[in-house]
Amino acid sequence: MSVLRSWRGRGAALALGAWLGGADAGYAQQPPAAVKDAAQPVYCAAPGAAGAAAFSPEAKKRFADDAEKLLGAGAAGKAEWGVLAVDAQSGETLYQRAAENYFVPASNLKLFTTALALARLGPDYRFRTTLETRGALSGKGRLAGDLVLVGRGDPNLSSRKFPFVKEAEFDGAPEKALAELANQAVARGLREVRGDVVADDSYFPRERYPSGWEVDDLVWSYGAAVSAIVVNDNTVTLRLAPGAAAGKPAAVTLDPWTRDFSVRNEVRTSPPGTKPDLTLTREPGAPLVVLRGSYPLKGEPRKMLLAIEEPAEHAAALLKRLLEERGVRVRGTARAQHEPAASNGAAGSAREPLVLAEHLSVPLADAVQAVNKMSENLHTELLLRAAARQKGPWSTAEDLAKFAAEFYAEAGIAAGDVIQTDGSGLSRHDLVTPRAVVTLLQYAARQPWFAAYYASLPVAGADGTLLERLKNTPAAGRIHAKTGSVEHVRSLSGFAELPGGRQVIFSILSNNQGAKNHEATAALDALCVALVEDLGPAAAAQ
Repeated sequence: MSVLRSWRGRGAALALGAWLGGADAGYAQQPPAAVKDAAQPVYCAAPGAAGAAAFSPEAKKRFADDAEKLLGAGAAGKAEWGVLAVDAQSGETLYQRAAENYFVPASNLKLFTTALALARLGPDYRFRTTLETRGALSGKGRLAGDLVLVGRGDPNLSSRKFPFVKEAEFDGAPEKALAELANQAVARGLREVRGDVVADDSYFPRERYPSGWEVDDLVWSYGAAVSAIVVNDNTVTLRLAPGAAAGKPAAVTLDPWTRDFSVRNEVRTSPPGTKPDLTLTREPGAPLVVLRGSYPLKGEPRKMLLAIEEPAEHAAALLKRLLEERGVRVRGTARAQHEPAASNGAAGSAREPLVLAEHLSVPLADAVQAVNKMSENLHTELLLRAAARQKGPWSTAEDLAKFAAEFYAEAGIAAGDVIQTDGSGLSRHDLVTPRAVVTLLQYAARQPWFAAYYASLPVAGADGTLLERLKNTPAAGRIHAKTGSVEHVRSLSGFAELPGGRQVIFSILSNNQGAKNHEATAALDALCVALVEDLGPAAAAQ
């Protein structure tokens, strides 16, 4: 019996609470055997492909009735909802609600950007980062010129582990990739830099913050500045621990070291058992982070991921420090280069760069997993720009949006159904229709790179941003979908693998949610349960 149908007459609030992590839910925790292997996608036919109807009118009506009840009850009923669910094989519409209307998608926009990157770059594409110079390196290791770190948009110059398993993992210091470049240069014989240490991020035009990002975003890791050079996600970890006794200052450390900002610590240690009371302030562009409040004695250390505002300057200073720690004397300064270097003289007269160290990224298929599983905003921005850069430099944000729009037209998305101002969905200016999302997913399912795309989606109750959602429900292991969340917005779009082997492609977008966003998340999850139960084998036409 459908868990949704069993709720009738008992009230929506009781129904949602009955299965969201409840001990008496009674569902097996292991995903069904048919869907254990998330790397084996079910390929769908083109929209409107011929074939017998798979779902009975009764099954579709049951789902429609449950959807309308869920979306019309309580706090969910005060919001705007757009929903479209289609049979992946035939393209038949199973349910729709405001499917042609615009919604702010939040991170569901990552579905568009990662598909674009896989299509334009290919799943085997690797980013290349180099340490190079146009100066001469003497036999004694003296470099007569600048040492330049050239970034080309690699999102994983960090210690992130691949392949992705369940959640993000790291191995080593956050500046590990940069340290390995320094080690290579020293191994090539570098002992002295008579010029500067330069971080060149001119591969992308300088646009640290896309239109529609808010001031509050920019302090934290999810709003880190965009640059062709990204070290450790352009973040620094601030760790706060209590002092030795009540009344003593709390202890603060930063990792990795940075000169992007300094911290003024005004946090005092409070008695054991008291509640933490912390305020962190950084004004845009300010070189100072102020931490105020109290933290309890014996409290567990707290970790805060702070965004770097000037990534290239940060990378240059950190690289200079790493080189000096390895015995390299640097006579110049650490600085950034945001514009392409001017040509020297006639064509062909400039000295070709000497590459002293090189870092090749993991294949794009692996990088896309980290993007979608963990909803990495900065990484998505890099994928969009790296794909566009293959056609040459662009000048404006409008040029970048036009590049993306050309791909969406190829995918069969109606003109105007995607209004895009960034790649990640953090912008509040982005708009999409549920129809556009489903059309994109139908297109992706027919492409040679679909296996990598499908494997990048979070799996309900298993990994990524769905790790803790839909556990102990019939939807566990069966929903492969991208989450989305900004203030007053919750979204979920992807694929539902039904018990009988059928697949449903769906998009659920909600806007104008109230302060209790968990109620919107509960409604989204309940819809996923309905997809699996109402449209499963017992409901399908025989």
